[in-house]
Amino acid sequence: MVQVTVVERVDAGFARDMAVHHQQAVEMSYVVRDRTDDEEVRRLAYDIAQTQANQRGMLLGWLDLWELPKVSADPPMTWMGMGDAAAGEDGALMPGMATDAEMARLGRLNGRQAEVLYLQLMTDHHRGGVHMAEGCVRACEVEAGKRLARGMVEGQESEIRLMAGMLKARGAAARP
Repeated sequence: MVQVTVVERVDAGFARDMAVHHQQAVEMSYVVRDRTDDEEVRRLAYDIAQTQANQRGMLLGWLDLWELPKVSADPPMTWMGMGDAAAGEDGALMPGMATDAEMARLGRLNGRQAEVLYLQLMTDHHRGGVHMAEGCVRACEVEAGKRLARGMVEGQESEIRLMAGMLKARGAAARP
């Protein structure tokens, strides 16, 4: 029987899942950037896209360094003990991820409507990301991964507060 190391199970699971999670945030950010002229939203979307694309590159690079595959046959979030319970409906693979229908709707909206939906979806997305990053802080073995995860928690919690104010300014609120 082959023994799976903690790095292969937890750290690699986090790297794989967060890379997928981040990819959707990048996609959402590019969609809204093209659907609004509001500079504040465009700046936030640009910052999120750049930060998460860079972090995604680090996560995938670690998998290369560890000589581990970038995909797994295990369901998402298995490394957190969630497995199939993590998947949502309509294409939402992990907590906080938008559904296929929500992504399609974002792509059809413009202006303030696109801004509000993006801010709501990204707030949910960040909440899910914070949950995952906190799981890595607790269980990952590689110190660089724990540091990155702590930075994700701090950065995304800060952006959640910023987005709450942006939603309020638009007469909307985050989804419960």
